Amino acid sequence: MRAPVFAQIVRAQDATPALRRDLRDCWTAVINAGGAVIPMGCPLPPVPSPEVEPALDEIVRGLAPQRGRILLATVDGALAGWVLLRREPHPLVAHCGTVNHLQTHVRFRGMAVGAALMRRLPEIARDEMGMERLRLTARAGLGLEDFYRRAGWTEVGRWPGALRVAPGDDRDEILMSLAL
Repeated sequence: MRAPVFAQIVRAQDATPALRRDLRDCWTAVINAGGAVIPMGCPLPPVPSPEVEPALDEIVRGLAPQRGRILLATVDGALAGWVLLRREPHPLVAHCGTVNHLQTHVRFRGMAVGAALMRRLPEIARDEMGMERLRLTARAGLGLEDFYRRAGWTEVGRWPGALRVAPGDDRDEILMSLAL
C-alpha cells in the first residue's frame, strides 16, 4: 500500500458534496463493522447511510481554521480515513483540543491509516492551531486504549459503565490525554 496522502478541510464550503458522500459512506461502513464512532441520535447498527448525515452536517458547520478541522487520509485518491480536531471554545480550555471520530474505512483496515492520522494530528494541533494538549475518549473492550497508548497518549481516567452498547453490555468510557 502506498503511504496515505493527507489533506485538511477547514471550512464548511470546502466540504464538497462528493467529499460529504465519502465521509458519510466511510462513517456508515465503520459503524456497521462494529466501530466505536456512533454519533449522538444515531441508532445502533446496522445503520443506513442517511442516519449519519445530521451528525456530519453538524461537524461540517463547525469547521473553521482555528476552531475545527477534518484531517483526511487518502490512498490512490480514495478516502482511507479521517479524524476531527476541535478547539475547546471556553477561554479556560482554549489551549486544548478534542479529537473525535477517528475512522479507517473498512477497505483500508490493517494498513496503519489510523496510526498515520494520529501521528499527523498532533503536528497540526500544535503547529497550525497553537494547541498545547489534546484529549479524547475511547470505548473500552475494543483495545482502543492500547492503540492510543502506542500513539503516545496517556489514560487519565475512566467513567465506569458509561457506554451501553447493548442491554447487559456496559463499557467504560476511557479518558485520554496527549501533551503537545
